Amino acid sequence: MKKKVRVLSGMRPTGRLHLGHLSGVLSEWLRLQEECQCFFMVADLHALMSEYKNSSSLKEIIYDNLADWLSWGISPEKAVVFVQSDVPEHMELFITLSLITPLGWLYRCPSFKEQMQQLRSKEINTYAFLGYPLLQTADIIIYKAEKVPVGQDQLPHLELAREVVRRFHTLYGCNIFPQPQPIVSKAPKLLGVDGRKMSNSYNNCIYLSEDDAGIREKIEQMVTDPQRIHKTDMGHPEVCSVFNYYSVFFPQKRQEVEEWCRNAARGCRECKRILAELFQEKFFQVRKLKARLLKEKAYLEDILSKGSARARKVAAETMQEVNKILGYKL
Repeated sequence: MKKKVRVLSGMRPTGRLHLGHLSGVLSEWLRLQEECQCFFMVADLHALMSEYKNSSSLKEIIYDNLADWLSWGISPEKAVVFVQSDVPEHMELFITLSLITPLGWLYRCPSFKEQMQQLRSKEINTYAFLGYPLLQTADIIIYKAEKVPVGQDQLPHLELAREVVRRFHTLYGCNIFPQPQPIVSKAPKLLGVDGRKMSNSYNNCIYLSEDDAGIREKIEQMVTDPQRIHKTDMGHPEVCSVFNYYSVFFPQKRQEVEEWCRNAARGCRECKRILAELFQEKFFQVRKLKARLLKEKAYLEDILSKGSARARKVAAETMQEVNKILGYKL
């Protein structure tokens, strides 16, 4: 039997999951868990790098996010589902890699300067946040992952991982880590209800556990074709966020909706109403399942405990190899 490709991916528990997570991450995970050997990580250490002032809130967010993962179809039988901080080898390898990684490699990561600008209130001008991409490297290679799902903005981080791997191999005359390759997300850009990037920080998200009233209210706020002022005006669906949502989440309706818009057969308000109804139907069973899971904390804890034990077994084997190569431990 052909060996499955090993994949590592994670999400930071910094807030409730929204449609952007579903289109950009969860949908990809659902595919990958059927095809690959997957390690899906609750990246709580990464979350702490920006949320260290509110660290006590992370536990409940972890449960909430995990319930979303499970209710949308992520299976602990098909993938290793675990919490990053439950596997201390992540930090051990991170410290080891920090010995050999030049500061210039970290400063040139574009995300550091971008996040410094975007998250000024978080006070993230810290050693840990500068080392964020190096911890990502440790996350990946501790499992010897060959593939990593990433967006375009994360490609420099993956290139850093490959550079660190090459430097480690050169310094110590070994070849123990794969050079991880990207699985670049093909998910189209999904804007929030106000037309900006969907983000918890902007309060412009439709959450995966949104109730019917919330779905309806938020979709009513969405930006449509600015040139279509009257119902009888012919529309331009390619510039309409509502049409983009149809394309991403209800592709079977795409052609029909495009015809409505271009031919002015339906107005924007009616188009939004139909979209809201489709989401309400799509969310109904998933929302019920999530609510039930959140009442079963012992079950969620058991999934994470077993998953973290499986992850740690692999990570510990890798660290034994690394320490043997470095040769400084008795």
